[in-house]
Amino acid sequence: MSATLPEVVIVDGGGANIASLKLALQRLGYAGRLSSDAASIRAAARVILPGVGAARAAMERLKNAGLDTVIPELRQPVLGICLGLQLMFESSEEDDVECLGILPGRVRHFTPAPDRPIPHMGWNQITRQRESPLLDGIPDGSYFYFVHSYAAEVSGHTLATTDYGWPFTAVAARDNFYAAQFHPERSGPLGARLLQNFLERC
Repeated sequence: MSATLPEVVIVDGGGANIASLKLALQRLGYAGRLSSDAASIRAAARVILPGVGAARAAMERLKNAGLDTVIPELRQPVLGICLGLQLMFESSEEDDVECLGILPGRVRHFTPAPDRPIPHMGWNQITRQRESPLLDGIPDGSYFYFVHSYAAEVSGHTLATTDYGWPFTAVAARDNFYAAQFHPERSGPLGARLLQNFLERC
């Protein structure tokens, strides 16, 4: 990866799927650098908080690195992806854990049903609730790739919803914080557009 590419700092919270995120950024002309260093994260022009796995384990890793207090105070654009979105809320039913508190509300577990296995995995549509630079050029009803067992309820900070037994927050924003429950790095051209919007329009 060329060192001349503009750099985006990816918070190292121990999550998987970092390679595909770095590759997606590289395709857009950016270098993704993994870091758990508070000073590097504070100095970054853009920060991405990804996540795969359990909320409690992820919060413990952030606390051990002192990032549980650093991330909510960031002033540059920050994008949470999948578990990264959930960690931005006040708390999660998963192990009854307190999260970063950037977004109000509690993340809930899906109720399994014969036609709704858990985790919610695969392509699903988003329904736009509000306009945002993050969603520029992304049509209402677009499909994105989801993999998750927990989701946040709809609130005033919800930009788009998806339905899986109940409507949940698929995309959210508050001030300089943005978040997507789906994986844009695995969602084809529209996922790439969302990442580009975050990097260049937010």
